[in-house]
Amino acid sequence: MSSLPSATLPEPTFAAPAIGWATLVAGVLDISSAFIIWGLRGIGPIRGLQGIATGYFGSEAFRLGWRGALVGLATHFLIVFIASSIFYVAARRNRFLTDRPIISGLAFGAGVYAVMTCVVLPLAGIYPKHTILEVIRSMTIVMLLVGLPIALIIRKYVLMEVSLPSEDQRA
Repeated sequence: MSSLPSATLPEPTFAAPAIGWATLVAGVLDISSAFIIWGLRGIGPIRGLQGIATGYFGSEAFRLGWRGALVGLATHFLIVFIASSIFYVAARRNRFLTDRPIISGLAFGAGVYAVMTCVVLPLAGIYPKHTILEVIRSMTIVMLLVGLPIALIIRKYVLMEVSLPSEDQRA
């Protein structure tokens, strides 16, 4: 018999694929809707993405060409990554989020919209002027295309983690 303590195996986790897929799906859905809305307003995708980058560079973002657009796109996906990560951590701690993914995803999307509109955009010096219809449209898009996919994807992976045998069962 060995007198060395047995190594404790870490609990298996699906955090990386859960957050990765949630970020990719919600990010692509959301930016695609932005491209459509920008297009209807006569704004091209590059110009729209540069608009996101104005939070860093101000009006200089529009003179940066593709670099400004890439910073805007990276920023968009960073924000969705942060939202996905927050939901993943919360779903690991609160079973309601995985038991009721539609309700929790829609509510989370509304929360993401509120934080973006009331905190992130003003901190970046961006003050959109929204009518009540614009707020309803924008919030609905974030609820359906960001919050809901994040909740459904994260749910899948959290349930996979929960169904794995525990360390005690593996021994």
